[in-house]
Amino acid sequence: MISRALNSATHQVKMKAERRVFVSGVGMTKFEKPGARDEFDYPDMVKESVEGALADAGVKYSDIEQAVIGYCYGESTCGQRALYKLGMTGIPMFNVNNNCATGSSALFMAKQLIQGGLADCVLAVGFEKMEKGSLGLKWTDRTIPLDEHVGLLNDIRGIEGSPMAAQIFGNAGREHMEKYGTRLDHFAKIAEKNHRHSVDNPLSQFRDEYSLDDILNAKMIHEPLTKLQCCPTSDGSAAAIVCSEDFVHRMGLVEKAVEIVAMDLRTDFPSTFEERSSIKIAGADMTRAAAENVFAKSGYRPTDVDVIELHDCFSANELITYEALGLCGEGEAGALIDRSDNTYGGKFVINPSGGLISKGHPLGATGLAQCYELCRQLRGECGSRQVPNAKLALQHNLGLGGACVVGLYRKMVLQDASAEVPDDTLKEASFQSNAVFTEIENRIQSEQDLVKKFKAIYGFQLKDGDDRTGYFYIDLKTGNGRVLRGEQQDLKADCTILMSDEDCFKLMTGTLNAQAAFLQGKLKVQGNMALAMKLQNLQTSKLNAKL
Repeated sequence: MISRALNSATHQVKMKAERRVFVSGVGMTKFEKPGARDEFDYPDMVKESVEGALADAGVKYSDIEQAVIGYCYGESTCGQRALYKLGMTGIPMFNVNNNCATGSSALFMAKQLIQGGLADCVLAVGFEKMEKGSLGLKWTDRTIPLDEHVGLLNDIRGIEGSPMAAQIFGNAGREHMEKYGTRLDHFAKIAEKNHRHSVDNPLSQFRDEYSLDDILNAKMIHEPLTKLQCCPTSDGSAAAIVCSEDFVHRMGLVEKAVEIVAMDLRTDFPSTFEERSSIKIAGADMTRAAAENVFAKSGYRPTDVDVIELHDCFSANELITYEALGLCGEGEAGALIDRSDNTYGGKFVINPSGGLISKGHPLGATGLAQCYELCRQLRGECGSRQVPNAKLALQHNLGLGGACVVGLYRKMVLQDASAEVPDDTLKEASFQSNAVFTEIENRIQSEQDLVKKFKAIYGFQLKDGDDRTGYFYIDLKTGNGRVLRGEQQDLKADCTILMSDEDCFKLMTGTLNAQAAFLQGKLKVQGNMALAMKLQNLQTSKLNAKL
């Protein structure tokens, strides 16, 4: 049983290393005010964005093996109707709807098809043909997906007459102000930045620059959000050609290829409702969990990122997302804004495209428009809005109800140059105990009460047969819990376990007695001994049987 588990874990590590996933071409339309452009029905906009992506990659539509199409407003099989204008090749097509995270959900699914070895070239495309004005309900004869979100919002703060999305995100901003002293001008500065960035984006719906006073004095929609801090409804489409490493080499696309280093999709946790927090109702914990998983998988840290496209449906959401992504500490978003660490010349350049606030927000296209911007930034193709020396890019796309996708991108690195990836992630993956920590990771995701039970961070320093030191962390104190691999300089463990990789595997699978190991010198503990004794609670029968 143990050998089978180890072989399976080793196979999974190899699969992840072999099935790298790349974006080899991107395309998008200009985002437009709904109805502003003649002959711009959804098949027309999809044809335009997909033809742009195919031309960018230098491949033909007949090279596409599967397609994932994202949209929110439309009848069934709109995806097929749109793509039939480019060719009827009989390929599998999947229509995706995940609210405002629809475009990135289509991209995430395309990535999985490539990573799982089911295809070598997949099209991800998103579109939306919207109505003017604020979003409203389409079907009033059935349960609405946000009924529990809105019910809790009403319990906490009451329902006002403003648009519901503005209330959800605006109330998150109010909570941040109450807890951390955030000011009205912090939200306004975000909008000022994004409008200013959009001036240099020819595909942006709006390209007007506003002063801080203009934004603060605009019509109030839902305090602290004025009209110029809210994204518009939009028509538009964006597309990406997603492919395997073999396809990149076979088609000669190395110079164009951008690697999706890691990507994660999360949905709501119990904390969305249980903690009675407007910030959590707005999806902050989904963002936090997705970001933590992406950085843990990739070995990178938030401070390594150069350019970011994030979901600024409202300026308040951009502000709380800074903290959820780990760009700054909790309550520190205002200080980040005051330092201008969110624009050119600062630590990060956030939403160089103009973001949703200015570029526009056709729901099904937004996530793929973010991919478009980040790929072109990493390829150095953004002209006057180019982020200097952009090497690592971060994407964040959020949909209430809920879904959140976080992705990390970098320009293609050939396999023999993979030293640019931090060695820790590759090293820990080869440890025997990695299979144990993977199982614990799965348990954390399925058992939401582990943080309440443990409230501790466990560190493991393990020596393998080649005398290499591997670092693993079981963080049952932060968010909903997580497992990290590689040395974490910024993470302080309450209890650290020092032992060999082989003995740790035996200990955590219940074949080595902890007391005997301690007395024999095989197990050393630094920090809280009482917490170390609680580790036996992670030695479940399910874990033992599986490994």
